[in-house]
Amino acid sequence: MASGKDGDQGGPRGGTSRRGFASMDPERQRAIASKGGKAAHQSGNAHEFTPEEARRAGSKGGKAAHERGTAHEFTSEEARRAGRKGGEASGGGRGRTDAAHATRSGVGGSGSGSGIDSGEAAADAGGDERE
Repeated sequence: MASGKDGDQGGPRGGTSRRGFASMDPERQRAIASKGGKAAHQSGNAHEFTPEEARRAGSKGGKAAHERGTAHEFTSEEARRAGRKGGEASGGGRGRTDAAHATRSGVGGSGSGSGIDSGEAAADAGGDERE
């Protein structure tokens, strides 16, 4: 069954439809979706997740990805970097004095607060990195 206009119908004959939400450019889609979300919140129809609901939903998603084999498996270095970024983003450094920050960033002092990964310190000392 052919359409009166060429290219209006997707499907086995080729061409792309110029109709519908999916055919719109991403910015237009985002604007329409934003209006819908705002309207739902104003009318009281929008579901707002509690922290516990969000935690359960995230856990289910992670488990499903692992079962399908599509979950990303972190290397120890990736996990170390991700943990550091998370700590920084959560305000892990909030409220520190300049002296404490200088010690952590490696400007002074040593040990676990030096800001140098144990692997980097071992490599600098000519040793092997321990995982």
